[in-house]
Amino acid sequence: MFRSDDLIGLGMEADAIRRKHHPDGVVSYIIDRNINYTNFCTEYCSFCAFYRPMGSKEGYILPREVIFDKIQETIDLGGTGILFQGGLHPDLKIEWYEDLLRAIKAKFDIWCHCFSAPEITNIAEVSGLSLRDTIARLRDAGLDSIPGGGAEILDDAVRHRISRLKCGTQEWIDVHRTAHELGMRTTATMMFGCGETIEQRMNHFDIVRQIQEDTGGFTAFIPWAFQRELTSLGRFIKEEATSVEYLKTLAISRIYLDNIENIQSSWVTPGLKICQLGLRFGGNDVGSIMIEENVVSAAGTHHQATEEELRRMIRDAGFVPKQRDTLYRTYFLN
Repeated sequence: MFRSDDLIGLGMEADAIRRKHHPDGVVSYIIDRNINYTNFCTEYCSFCAFYRPMGSKEGYILPREVIFDKIQETIDLGGTGILFQGGLHPDLKIEWYEDLLRAIKAKFDIWCHCFSAPEITNIAEVSGLSLRDTIARLRDAGLDSIPGGGAEILDDAVRHRISRLKCGTQEWIDVHRTAHELGMRTTATMMFGCGETIEQRMNHFDIVRQIQEDTGGFTAFIPWAFQRELTSLGRFIKEEATSVEYLKTLAISRIYLDNIENIQSSWVTPGLKICQLGLRFGGNDVGSIMIEENVVSAAGTHHQATEEELRRMIRDAGFVPKQRDTLYRTYFLN
């Protein structure tokens, strides 16, 4: 399928599988906010333009009052969740995260979809805890679900080349399997177009599919393309993934990962028009209006969308727009 020139055929097959999972013609979206609580990081990933090394004058840890203001603004805009992610900070132990989660839950009625696998492995390491105890303690403090960030390509040859200090493939797997065992839902992601082979992409798909087969814990799969501008890796990747490659990868995601209910068509990196096309290539969700986003934009991508723009895009593609929550429940009356 990756080597096929029949893009429309792939799209039609993916669309047929999308209809099996979602016969009602609904395409969902969420109103939430990505709060990046710190940009200090010790991993120096070559594809990231967001992080700052320890001691940098441009580095920050957000004060709790600023975080609370961001959450209140999200709620005022109709938001139902926060995506809370940051760099891997060597001095923030689990108590810092527990205290923050408890404070958020005491003050706000909002879903906390927080901390990617690399962050959780970092919290466990600096706190001297097992992975299971770390996730359980975060859950008990108010963590509701875990995003799939930090996956990039789940192949250690690729990871060694682009993010050799970050958690390995097995550690990413362990975080998600452990979270599923503890009754938590997570998402799975893939960042492609960073010089990996088709076989390495398939390694990624195989891992995600097998975890889902065993646990059923993934709510969604979200593929997106590497943005090379302003990153050190971009000097070695001469061409970004094309829109055709994005649509092909999205369609294959829907076809191959038929045990995952939701596939997200992204607009943040490819833009609104390609996202709209993606709804006929297997996508049944368009993600968030992104009240705030700092990581991808740091790499040079600045697409933006309001709720009404996303709803119009969905309607114009022939679907019914519905706001959802983080677990993809579309119970909102709109």
